[in-house]
Formats: sequence, structure tokens, C-alpha cells
Amino acid sequence: MKTYRILVINPGSTSTKLALYENDVKQYEYDVFHDSSVLKTIPTFNDQIPYRMKVIQEFLQENGIDLTGIDAIAARGGGFYPVEGGTYEISDLMIRHANECVCGLYHASMLGVQMAREVQKIWGGKMYVIDPTCSDEFQDLARVTGIKGVYRHSATHFLNLKAACRKYAESIGRKYSDLNLIACHIDGGITITAHDHGRMIDANDGGGGEGPYTPTRMGGMAVTDVLRFVYDMPKEELRSLCSQTGGFSSWFGTSNSDTIHAMVENGDPQAVLVWNGMIYRVAKCIGEMSMVLHGKVDGIVLTGGLMRFDDVREQLNDYCGWLAPITVYPGEFEMEALAKGVLRVLTGEEEAKQYSGHPVWEGFDFDRK
Repeated sequence: MKTYRILVINPGSTSTKLALYENDVKQYEYDVFHDSSVLKTIPTFNDQIPYRMKVIQEFLQENGIDLTGIDAIAARGGGFYPVEGGTYEISDLMIRHANECVCGLYHASMLGVQMAREVQKIWGGKMYVIDPTCSDEFQDLARVTGIKGVYRHSATHFLNLKAACRKYAESIGRKYSDLNLIACHIDGGITITAHDHGRMIDANDGGGGEGPYTPTRMGGMAVTDVLRFVYDMPKEELRSLCSQTGGFSSWFGTSNSDTIHAMVENGDPQAVLVWNGMIYRVAKCIGEMSMVLHGKVDGIVLTGGLMRFDDVREQLNDYCGWLAPITVYPGEFEMEALAKGVLRVLTGEEEAKQYSGHPVWEGFDFDRK
């Protein structure tokens, strides 16, 4: 089989992750943490592109990599209109929609397709996005809110959660499509999701301020408290609290979980309370998703960077272990999933999908009457 060189770009709320693959074998990787104290000095996510492109240049220089003749660029994507899961060619329309954040999910994943274009301008290569954060498989009941015409959105760590679920299913000799799973990505952002026989039918909107608070996000609050304490903030500052400067960053001035956890280990009472409060909120959301699945849960899959801390695993097992077996995959599988998604297209195993420029779900029939 021909050897394909694939550059993987994965911008997250607190990191930029890069890797160079030859087919499905990783040759180089690079993971740079971005503290919220630095990111909050840059007005918007789109303004971060030059800052994050410097990370790519550093990656190439430090490893002596020449991208001339690169076959493909695989990007984590978001910001454009919701699509079905899969591998999509990155188009000019998709890039424009990501830049404009038309889906309403203000999150670093909106930078992925834009950074892919910047790379392509210099070195060429085909551009793809795989299982973007705005992928939508929600059941209808999950969409409805208490305000007519306002609907909940699917906005999760779709890529890593799907990969972790498939990994778990394989480990027990089952198919992902045969299982009911609760899958949680727990890191700078936290999303807790319900999977019904291979479809992610419900989830908290982590980037939109729903669910647990996190190292960078304020999480869900009573609307009356929002009106009382933060309503008068400039719109961009309030939006930033939902995705960049809330959570640990608000409490401690840093989103560095290692720093906060060291404070916990040293017995700092504020750090202990805030850290354990986050875990408590995660457990509550897991319980909520178990009800979505009518209590029929085959497994709980925990993944993401914060699962490297033993106390997170132990507390969640204490809260939720009675619901279903808990399996932990610290870190994430996004880089591997991005590379493999593109490789399946390059080898002809799959055909790349085309971005329509319209949401995969555009409302109920009665909305159009």
C-alpha cells in the first residue's frame, strides 16, 4: 500500500496538539498547553490563529520536518453547521462558516479547518475534517427547551467519545452499535453523553455553559444568577466565561489542572472544595444520562486528560460504579481517530462527505408552518 503522510491538527480549549502520521503509524507528536491567563489576552478565538500557527512552525523546526508533498491535513473541526458524523472534505464554505461560528458553539475547534487552510497555503495537501464537535445525532426529546423555537444543540467531544466507545466495545468483544453507553470526556472541557446503540442521542453543551464547570468553563448556573451577577458584562466577556475564563480560571487565575491538583494534595481548603465540586457535578450529569437510557447502561466510559488523576476516577467510581462497569481511558484518542478517518478516504475504503452548508437538523415540521 502506498505510504501517505498525514498532518493532524487538533486545537483544544487549553492546548494545540499536532502529529505527523505515515498511514496509521504516528511518526512525531507535539502537545502544547496554553494557559488561560495567556489566551484571555487574545480577544477572540479567530485572533488566536497566528499564535497557534507558531506552534506548528515550532513543531516542524524542532523535529526537522519538511511538509513539502504532504498528502493530507486532518483537522478537528467545529463552528460550522451541524453535520452527520464522518470524514468531510474541507471547503471554502466550511472555512467561512467556522470563522463566523454559524453553529453558535464558540469553541477552539472552530480553528481547526482555518489552520488547515493556512497549512495548505504553504505546503499543499488535501484537507479533511473528521467527526467534528458539531456532529448531531440527537433524539428529538433532547432538543426541546422551555422556550418555543429555542433548541438544545449537540456540541461535544464527538471525535474522542466515539473513538473511546468503539475501543471499549472492542475490548469486551462487542459492537459499539449493540451497546448502551455513557461516555464522558473530562479535561479542559467536559461533556457527558448518552449512546444508544451507536448513536449519541443526548449530551450536555459543555462549550455553551451547560453541565459541570471545568478548568476553563463556568458550567451551568441558574439563569437568575446569570442575570444577577454577569448579565451586565460585555458579550464577549460573558461568552469567554463559558469556554475560556470560567471554572478553575475564574477561581484561581489559571486553568492548569496540575497546579490546582497540587493545591488539593497540600490541603488548600478552597482548592479541595472546587476540585471535588467539579467531580460532584460530573457524577450528577452521569446520573442524568443514565435516565436518558432508561437505566439500561452497559458501561460507563471515562476518558480525557483529567482521568490521569486517581482521585477523579475513585470518586466517580464511588458515585456511579453501581450504575454500570466503569472503564477508564486516560487522555484521548483524537489524533489517532483523525489520522485513521483520513486514511480510510485516501485508500478508497470510504468516500469523503461533502459539506452542504445547511444544518443536518433544521427544526420540526411544525416550525415551518
